[in-house]
Amino acid sequence: MINDISTDRFSNSNLMQSQGAFRALSDPTRRGILMLLSEQDMTIGDVSEHFDITRAAVKKHLNILEEGALISVHTSGRERINKLEPLGLKSAVDWLNYFNQFWDEKLSAMLQAVENEQKNQKEGK
Repeated sequence: MINDISTDRFSNSNLMQSQGAFRALSDPTRRGILMLLSEQDMTIGDVSEHFDITRAAVKKHLNILEEGALISVHTSGRERINKLEPLGLKSAVDWLNYFNQFWDEKLSAMLQAVENEQKNQKEGK
């Protein structure tokens, strides 16, 4: 159970932060928007030009990205400029990185098995 993990990385506030980030990242259109915003800040109109969906749909996607703290929005005159917030991805990255240890253990075990097999083959010749 998640509550049994005794590490600050998985406090309720961090879990809630990562939940918003994962919700935002769950949609391929939103991931595409993040890729665009990684290159430059854009207005809703700028973003809309890259997708075959309505401007209203793009606005909804941007709202979810903002709620997930993956983008920020500031006003410049009459325009709302959307900006990638890379630190917003940190909670999701931290959560995923926790599980790297399991891959590292499996890969190390597999490497050891291959090395043992090679050693056995050499000794068997």
